[in-house]
Amino acid sequence: GVDLQVCTSKNPTCCTKKMEERYQTAAKQDIQQVLQTSSATLKFLISHNAAAFQETFEMLIRLAENYTSTLFCNAYRDMAAEATVHVQEFFTDVGLFLFGTDVSTEEFGNRFFDSLFPVVYNHVINRGPTDISLEYAECLRVARRDIRPFGNIPTKAIELMGRSLLPSRAFLQALNLGIEVINTTDHLHFSKDCSRALLRMQYCPHCQGLTLSKPCMGYCLNILRGCLADVAEVDLHWRGYIQALEELSGALSRAQGIEHVLLNFHALVSDALEQARINGPELSKQVNKICGPPVRKPKQSPGCSFDQNKGNQGLKMFSRDNEETLSNRRKEFIRHLRLYRAFYGGLADQLCGNELAAADGLPCWNGEDVVRSYTHRVVGSGIKAQSANPEVKVKGTDPVISQIIDKLKHVIQV
Repeated sequence: GVDLQVCTSKNPTCCTKKMEERYQTAAKQDIQQVLQTSSATLKFLISHNAAAFQETFEMLIRLAENYTSTLFCNAYRDMAAEATVHVQEFFTDVGLFLFGTDVSTEEFGNRFFDSLFPVVYNHVINRGPTDISLEYAECLRVARRDIRPFGNIPTKAIELMGRSLLPSRAFLQALNLGIEVINTTDHLHFSKDCSRALLRMQYCPHCQGLTLSKPCMGYCLNILRGCLADVAEVDLHWRGYIQALEELSGALSRAQGIEHVLLNFHALVSDALEQARINGPELSKQVNKICGPPVRKPKQSPGCSFDQNKGNQGLKMFSRDNEETLSNRRKEFIRHLRLYRAFYGGLADQLCGNELAAADGLPCWNGEDVVRSYTHRVVGSGIKAQSANPEVKVKGTDPVISQIIDKLKHVIQV
């Protein structure tokens, strides 16, 4: 083993260059394995809850859509088929917004009430033997915000939607980022210097036949605090992230919840339709001024095509699992997550303490020999502390880690 790069020693060695290379690969795989094991329960906690919340929200949206379609089927049967199309579009937009697409609640809320007005005008306000023409319907759609057939209910509905959807959207976004942070730190790219230090710590003793000796605690800490210096920089922002999630969860519990707003949306639509019906004669006059008298075309409105039974099965399931449960599930999740506040700050210590290093008082490996104790200085965590690290040279922050820190800062602001 004269040509060994890392596991050189004064004593005879049973390693060849080829073995050293294989040990180098093994050392890197081992540390990745240890990292992934240490974060596995945290990762499961976040991903399991992200999936559960998303599923609950999807179900809420489906139910709210069913409630609203049922309202048309029961009370306004002859316009139900036309109205249901706009109801479906509206709740598709609600889902897109909640799961992170760049759509504005104000925009899709107004679009819904704009589209609804021609249908309501045709079937409730100015019923005729035939349907209004497409051009006339378009004139009504454009005029809706000036005529205000539904009073201030659209404004109220849109405001409520925005207020309740936004925090839930931020909550889901944050959970997905949490998973991304863990995936990033689980698959770190180790520098050449760090890889060699890991090899020296874990496998060089094998070359001297010392297969059972474990590294000294201080030696292990120096190497892992050096190799994980970047990750320790995540600590401050990770704590901030959990704190922000906790505050958001509290605000969600106090505010008018997403369940309440979504499941009562149909009641607001019902009030809006009632208001248009009562003010019918007055609205007709205004419409005539802006769009002229109705221009009609042959009638082709089908009746109600919505399957109510299908819609109502979900209700029974959901009534048990209502607002209280969603709020409790959030509290429970945050309670578990708080236990991981210091996860990134103490990662090196956790890995050395749990499985890598020798127990106190036992003979241990110091990188060259088996000794009673490690005599070099042990450095602290984080990049600044590494300038004095006797075992690993640390150059600067890994750009991938800098990027994840920026994302954490951003989500905390959101």
